[in-house]
Amino acid sequence: MPAIRSKISRKPSRRTGLRVALLAVPLTVAGALAAAPADASPGPASLTCQGKGVDQTAKARHRAEILIHAPLPAIWGLHTDVEAWTSWQKPAAPMTVRRLDPGPLRKHSRFQATVRVPSAPPATVVISSTVQQLQRGKCLRWTGPADSAGYHIDGVHVWTFSPVRGGVLVRTEESHRGPQADPTSDMGLETWLADLKTAAESGRRGRHLAANAEAGRDRRAGEPEGRALGRSAGWSGAGWSGAGGS
Repeated sequence: MPAIRSKISRKPSRRTGLRVALLAVPLTVAGALAAAPADASPGPASLTCQGKGVDQTAKARHRAEILIHAPLPAIWGLHTDVEAWTSWQKPAAPMTVRRLDPGPLRKHSRFQATVRVPSAPPATVVISSTVQQLQRGKCLRWTGPADSAGYHIDGVHVWTFSPVRGGVLVRTEESHRGPQADPTSDMGLETWLADLKTAAESGRRGRHLAANAEAGRDRRAGEPEGRALGRSAGWSGAGWSGAGGS
């Protein structure tokens, strides 16, 4: 999950600390804060997954993208292994992520992130997410609230993955609705993408993908890396197989 990049004073108030955390938390994790240029022009059309996008009426929306030079199955495996996010991201505050149901990430899967904010006194932010749309290897969309004492934000987060020459173009867009939603926040999306790029290009894989690849190493000896990764993640060459492939 994206790192917390917001600067917190040594003795912030509880209200200030909570506000920093909530405004910096993408739906699942704490993110960086950065103001948008005052003269920013309208961006491209909103991202969608199976026809569904972010909340167009939300006052806080942000979008980012990055080119990753790694096989699509490896990138997808890292991104959808939500409980392992903290192993390759760089949170600056204590944070945990846990699945609330078993099996590969799929439509209706639920997961929860807990962020312990170093405010005075310390506070805890809980971000509960439900996958609403998922097309394996192509897109993912989840929704849910970020809650703490007296604070509430409803978020929508969309991700798309597009093979291009030289790698995979990963795009993401997020919206926040609620009294604490900040339209100047970048929601940590650039940091999240940069960490995903670093992890994927260094050869890291999601735990499910890595386990399958190890189990089938002998059978797939001599196959190109991208093809072997695809096999272990359910990629047949014509598309994704298994649950969540529609």
